[in-house]
Amino acid sequence: MASMETLRYGSEPSQFVELHGTPGGRGTAVLLHGGWWRARHDLHQLDPMAADLVAAGWYVANLEYRRIDGDTGGWPQTLDDVLAAIAAVERPSALPTVAIGHSAGGHLALLAGGSLAGVVALAPITDVPRARAEELGEGAAGLFLTGDDPAASPIRQVPIGCPQLVVQGDADVRVPVAHSRDYVAAAKAAGDDVDYVELPGVDHFRLIDPADEPWQPVREWLDRRFS
Repeated sequence: MASMETLRYGSEPSQFVELHGTPGGRGTAVLLHGGWWRARHDLHQLDPMAADLVAAGWYVANLEYRRIDGDTGGWPQTLDDVLAAIAAVERPSALPTVAIGHSAGGHLALLAGGSLAGVVALAPITDVPRARAEELGEGAAGLFLTGDDPAASPIRQVPIGCPQLVVQGDADVRVPVAHSRDYVAAAKAAGDDVDYVELPGVDHFRLIDPADEPWQPVREWLDRRFS
């Protein structure tokens, strides 16, 4: 991959961004990793995706953010980090900035989408209280959000206000397919421009492998929307 530099946007250890490529090109792709907001997962989960996007002409900002269980993250601190990081990245204002997030990163990408040109949400967490009630993520949703703030759930913030692509595998046991189906229906009903791709037999993690077939709908959507 092209040279990488690190940008700090705060004083906490997890408040940094890894920048790949050169500002300009097709625009800026902001990457947000998943892992149910837990500290044991980090931005390197999306290093292959970053390399693929740089090769396709994007300037890539791979974000780290404060997470739960010992990293001072949670609601709303983690979203505050994402917004601060995006604001700190210097990029040409005339070119699009698109957030691409997986799982918990998809949740954060959707919540940050109002100020962006587009969002790609890969198996996103869209309803935090529902995830908590269904005991998904080994209890992570309850650690991330202790109450029921509507601002923490993308499904309760529609319309997001930017074009979106939601990609979901129907064999996903980490974030069940019904969550994405319900979010897309609500977003469209609210007037959002949403494309939805549901992939048969695909699980949670295949979506972030740029060498695998489930990544192709993302590349095609980016090419169509931001060529």
